[in-house]
Amino acid sequence: MSADISIAGVTKRFADVTAVDDLSLDIEAGAFYALLGPSGCGKTTTLRMIGGFEEPTSGRISLGGEDVTDRPPFRRDVNTVFQSYALFPHLDVERNVAFGLERRKVAKSEVRTRVGEALELTQLSGMEKRRPAQLSGGQQQRVALARALVNRPRALLLDEPLGALDLRLRRQLQLELKRIQREVGITFVHVTHDQEEAMTMADEIAVMNEGRIEQRGSAEDLYERPRTAFVANFLGTSNLIDGRLVGAGEFETHDGARLRVPRDGGGGAVCAGVRPEKIELLPAGSQPPDGASNVLHGTVTVAGFLGVAIQYVVTTPGGEEMVVMTQNRNGGGHDALAPGREVILAWKPDHTFVVAKETASAPS
Repeated sequence: MSADISIAGVTKRFADVTAVDDLSLDIEAGAFYALLGPSGCGKTTTLRMIGGFEEPTSGRISLGGEDVTDRPPFRRDVNTVFQSYALFPHLDVERNVAFGLERRKVAKSEVRTRVGEALELTQLSGMEKRRPAQLSGGQQQRVALARALVNRPRALLLDEPLGALDLRLRRQLQLELKRIQREVGITFVHVTHDQEEAMTMADEIAVMNEGRIEQRGSAEDLYERPRTAFVANFLGTSNLIDGRLVGAGEFETHDGARLRVPRDGGGGAVCAGVRPEKIELLPAGSQPPDGASNVLHGTVTVAGFLGVAIQYVVTTPGGEEMVVMTQNRNGGGHDALAPGREVILAWKPDHTFVVAKETASAPS
């Protein structure tokens, strides 16, 4: 598919601060694309440049193949939904949604039709005459979404749109946003610092750090095969073990233990990583399950009951603190691995990834 949004070599500086650094990115038509990263990584600045609210210091931005770098926001075929809904308090839901169409002097019959369709799509039918103060936060966000969609833009830009909502409502609206995007079929670009939100909704995610893209791909690609320690730590929890590649798919930890990894090489200082839920935690002396040829020994230092799972922290002889997550299937059986117990940690080589050691610090 062709690129709906193309960013080519874009840099944005504010005085002596570089917010976005030589960024290039193509977003396909009809994609739900997420820009994910911590505060200050450049994701919102990137979105604002797509929308025309900021001008690049250098580089070009295209929409549907047309260069729009120098066009103001009102001449770009995109709409933006902000975290602060920006509804008109004196207008009812219907008039809020119709506002943009009325300013463009669209025929009244078409306004009624399109507003009705937008309200139905966002499940607001029957609330046409309510004012924003009479709506919940989730309903107000739906009005803001309907107001943006009623204009039928080429792309919809979402700037942390669910950030002001409570956790339960946020999760509900994540699924609603995905449903709406599939129904309307237009490109959504979503900025968020919430990993779960990006992974739930986006077809593709670009993880940003210090104005650059660290890695892009599907949620599964980024989670299972991170290429940098920043990505490994930002998307969920990762256990990173210092060591070096010593041959064909073999990794030696800093204290001499050997692990199998899905990467060849020799002599390189790297970190091997494994996700907490991939590790089988067993009492010392147990036989590792078939296929789990990567084994480390350790001592349980923390066992935390989380309801659906038990989270353990295990300290290895080399000093690593390994986090292990196990499903709560036995109703209290986690007491058998209480703090102080000697254990083995076992996992499959295919569940191991390798990242460069010099980037192996967790993001602040």
